Amino acid sequence: MRTRLHVIAGDARGRVLEVPEGARPTAGRVREALFASLGDVTGLCVLDLFAGSGAVAIEALSRGAGSAVLVERDRAAVAVCRANLETTGTATNARVVPSGVEAFLARTPPPEAPFDLVWCDPPYGADPTELDRACEALRRPGWLTSDARIVLERPARGRAVRDEPRDHARAGGGAFEVTWEREYGDTLVTVLRSRERPDDRA
Repeated sequence: MRTRLHVIAGDARGRVLEVPEGARPTAGRVREALFASLGDVTGLCVLDLFAGSGAVAIEALSRGAGSAVLVERDRAAVAVCRANLETTGTATNARVVPSGVEAFLARTPPPEAPFDLVWCDPPYGADPTELDRACEALRRPGWLTSDARIVLERPARGRAVRDEPRDHARAGGGAFEVTWEREYGDTLVTVLRSRERPDDRA
């Protein structure tokens, strides 16, 4: 039986979300804490990489985000994302891209860019350098707004893993800095923010 999640707050509060078979969704307490730290997300443009169920993007849209792009390569998960967007009434402001993250980021920025908030939650068994490559790609012009934030979700398994987010910040050529970090059970959540703050909207 699939795990079932609920939208925590906003217009779609309480709506049930399906989860793809075998997926490891971001726990409700982690989403709640993270969105509390992010503050008001009204009008923000969100990029949800490794979207899974789409729970993070949907939570943001429910809380007033202006638009969201969900990137997911697994076909079953893509179908779940689309179904969850429909059942929560958030599909109008969202688009699901069936693609691997690296291939997606290798393209030119999509029409929805630049993004204000990026959530990057690869499978726990993924190569850690995948996050390095994502941060590098997001540095390219047109992807991020001047005060964009990147949220990294990783397994918390000792000091080496806790140091990884700072490595990802450095992998971005020093363009990002760690501004917030919390550990929840076996999950480590880190927020990076642009250090250079170029005006990508110009």
